[in-house]
Amino acid sequence: MSTPLAAILTPESLQSGVPGPLYLKLRQTLEDAITSGKLNHGDALPAERDLADHANVSRVTVRKAVDDLVKDGLLVRRHGSGTFVAKPVAKVQQSLSRLTSFTEDMARRGLTTKAEWLDRGLFHPSPDEMMMLGLPADALVARLGRLRVADDMPLAIERACISAEFLPDPLQVQGSLYAALEKRGCRPVRAVQRISAYNMKDPDAAMLGVPAGSAGLSIERVSYLRSGRVVEFTRSIYRGDAYDFVAELTLSET
Repeated sequence: MSTPLAAILTPESLQSGVPGPLYLKLRQTLEDAITSGKLNHGDALPAERDLADHANVSRVTVRKAVDDLVKDGLLVRRHGSGTFVAKPVAKVQQSLSRLTSFTEDMARRGLTTKAEWLDRGLFHPSPDEMMMLGLPADALVARLGRLRVADDMPLAIERACISAEFLPDPLQVQGSLYAALEKRGCRPVRAVQRISAYNMKDPDAAMLGVPAGSAGLSIERVSYLRSGRVVEFTRSIYRGDAYDFVAELTLSET
């Protein structure tokens, strides 16, 4: 048992305090130690048996408390190595009142961005794409699927589709999609965005570095040209523990 944890985690501390299941008390004790800095990023937890023996609780109690903290992203299990305190996640805030690309948004925050391409090319449109972009069946669409990363942290999986009329060569997109569209004189000027709760499923969860079942945000965006024509339809999945969307509200004059 490590010295910091031995001082924090005692049978007396778990038996005292508010009534409740022992696993919740153990979970809260470990969470408090992590958030207060008594346990730091990279610190290893003792084996389940050692934790149970020291705290005088069952291994089932330890496992349930640790499972909860792994699910919440405070601990991470490494196969064959053990359980460790996870790297803290600094939340990114994005305003809902401005139409910007991921690259532009992160650059304003001084974050270094990169993308891992999942899909890029010209394809025949799906029924959804035909409907959202207003395209005939014989048209082509450019599809751009990317894992978006900021300061080496995966934040979002973004899958955009654009009529080939506006983006005939998707291989030209290296960074910002909106910058590429602006060069062709067809950058969107407004968008409608729908945000809903989403529980991460594999393989998306694995790509974003979170456990399956973690909270996320599912976002659909339809973007328009000044003429009113749809130029972009994008579906994205964002990490719920790393991203906040912020909207400014004002009192309407009546």
